[in-house]
Amino acid sequence: MNIPLPSYPADEDARSEPRAVTQSKIYGLLRLTLAATVVILAVWLLKDVLTVVFASALFAVILHGIAKLLQRFTRMPFWLSLTIVILGLAGLLVGFVLLVGPGLGDQVVKLKQALIEQSHGIHDRLDRTQWGQLALQQVPSSMGGDKEGGGSPGVPSGLAGSVAGFLGSLFGLFGTIVVVIIAGLYLAAAPATYVNGALRLVAEKHRPKAKELCLAAGSALWSWSAGQALDMLVVGILSGVGLWIIGVPLALALGVLAGLFNFVPYIGAIIGAIPAIVIAFSLGATTGIETTILYLVIQGFEGNVMAPLIQNRAVHLPPGLTILSQTAFGSILGIPGLIFATPLTAAILAVMTKATKPLDQNDHV
Repeated sequence: MNIPLPSYPADEDARSEPRAVTQSKIYGLLRLTLAATVVILAVWLLKDVLTVVFASALFAVILHGIAKLLQRFTRMPFWLSLTIVILGLAGLLVGFVLLVGPGLGDQVVKLKQALIEQSHGIHDRLDRTQWGQLALQQVPSSMGGDKEGGGSPGVPSGLAGSVAGFLGSLFGLFGTIVVVIIAGLYLAAAPATYVNGALRLVAEKHRPKAKELCLAAGSALWSWSAGQALDMLVVGILSGVGLWIIGVPLALALGVLAGLFNFVPYIGAIIGAIPAIVIAFSLGATTGIETTILYLVIQGFEGNVMAPLIQNRAVHLPPGLTILSQTAFGSILGIPGLIFATPLTAAILAVMTKATKPLDQNDHV
């Protein structure tokens, strides 16, 4: 006697497989979301520390790159090349301070006084008109406006807090710079030690790719730093010489300011031009217009001629992406994020580009 066996739908297993695939995708998406949330939270909570780490790494990349160039041309050991680079940079800094520092300091003091006088002059001109008075009422008194602060009667608003805050920020900035320099020296002296130590945090099977991404980020930072240094030097020289020819006082200090502020693309160029234009207009409308034209010509040459030539050998960043990155990193990290937005973006783009390429076994630290 044959007993019939129960029958099951033949496609039940087929239906269970798509369900498992869907669940696996959902779990993967949840894990990715959780990981992204943790990373964003860590960046937000440790943003000051991460900024110092990145500044130290950027300084180390610059030192390491210059030492490698010296080693390539002289065939000296790397440690000797790095030592010469460090001593050379220190000597240049000391020589600049001794030779140019006193005169530059006097010019900076005069520049500050001139800007204060121009600020008072602008305030007086605005105060003579009705719309100017309305505008001044919206500007805090600490910035030259007429909007009252929250100080106590008989005491300058925020005087004690301002002095304490200034001293605290001054010592904090000095301490941060010291930390960046010391950490950068150690990183530049033995980059493989620290890179390999960081790679231990990555799963062993992913270490070769992670190492390649680190190398790509370092190469991008070095290329960007070399190109930006040349850009800053040319802009500073052209600005100082041009202002001297026009007859604007404090040409040396204004040229140095223009070169330094050009470290931050686009925004820095505008900020660096404002003091020179304000002082120039104090000498007359003709001098002010000539100075404005000078900066427009310099920035036009920098943006349309020099920058493309440099980017052909360095890192190409579209202007729109640069401005958006400055906005994003500035809102997250504050002023340090605005300053380091461009090199950060260059490193991230290099990592993303390298991550899509096959592994290269020939890279080494």
